[in-house]
Amino acid sequence: MNILQLLLNPPTGLGLSEILFISLLLGMMHGATPDEHTWPITFSYAIGKYSTKGGMAAGFLFSLGFTIQRALLTTLGYIGLAYFYQRYNLDGPVYIIVGLVMAIAGSYILKGRYLHLPIDVALGGRAHHTNKASRLPLHEVHERDIPLKMTIVHGLIAGFGFGAYASIITFILAPQVPGLIYAPLPGVMFGVGTMIMQIIFGAVFGNILRVKKFNEDEIKIIGRRAAGRVLYYGGWVFVLAGLLIMLFPSIDSWAISTGLPIPNLDAVGIGFLLVVVVVGALGVYSIIRGYQEAVVIRNQRLSSA
Repeated sequence: MNILQLLLNPPTGLGLSEILFISLLLGMMHGATPDEHTWPITFSYAIGKYSTKGGMAAGFLFSLGFTIQRALLTTLGYIGLAYFYQRYNLDGPVYIIVGLVMAIAGSYILKGRYLHLPIDVALGGRAHHTNKASRLPLHEVHERDIPLKMTIVHGLIAGFGFGAYASIITFILAPQVPGLIYAPLPGVMFGVGTMIMQIIFGAVFGNILRVKKFNEDEIKIIGRRAAGRVLYYGGWVFVLAGLLIMLFPSIDSWAISTGLPIPNLDAVGIGFLLVVVVVGALGVYSIIRGYQEAVVIRNQRLSSA
């Protein structure tokens, strides 16, 4: 039996240390492959922090929330209460909740750019526009920073998504631990493995905007606006996907095999498409759009100098 077969089809009779080591490796595989529950969130917040340190923080905080949920999940697996994952498909509701939280975070960053509604004013909030004749949106006057702590909330919610990796740690590895007190450990190790890879990818994502011809302020503009757009529009993409799955459950099982034996890479399905749309299409578009806005701001500053 090769290492990949061992990880994806663990045998029974494993010792605790073997269970934890396999859980760690599975977590690293989960974090390294394009998973719709991890990559879009880490990418969005990491580019908004526009630095290695900020990107690593985004990956760490997201994975922290994810790890807490996975510890709960393997505990439920040990005591036999995770059966509802086998009976019910929670992908639709999880996508919807994750998408709504993404959209809320995105609208917060962009400060009402896409939600020009008077509701917040009625509740005591600030108006969407300045009193200038040009009616500039307030977010163009003073943008808010990226709410990085929201990534923990994202991690907790996204952890309720269920896939091949979660099935292995919940239904195969967790029941083999020697007692209830050890039940959270496979989930913790899986979360730590995911965290390691998400910190690495967060650092990479956070450095995407480190281009020599932009200064710190311009990189900040690009990063924040790109993050806001990816979270906002990507959130609604997740909501739409969740609604479609709830209305037409067969969509969730649709997939085109790639021939690769690794979960998240073995087929092109709804999860993979979400990663491509949010991280690929929306991510690239948002960075290009932010770049164009930064150029305009730079030219205006130079012309007024």
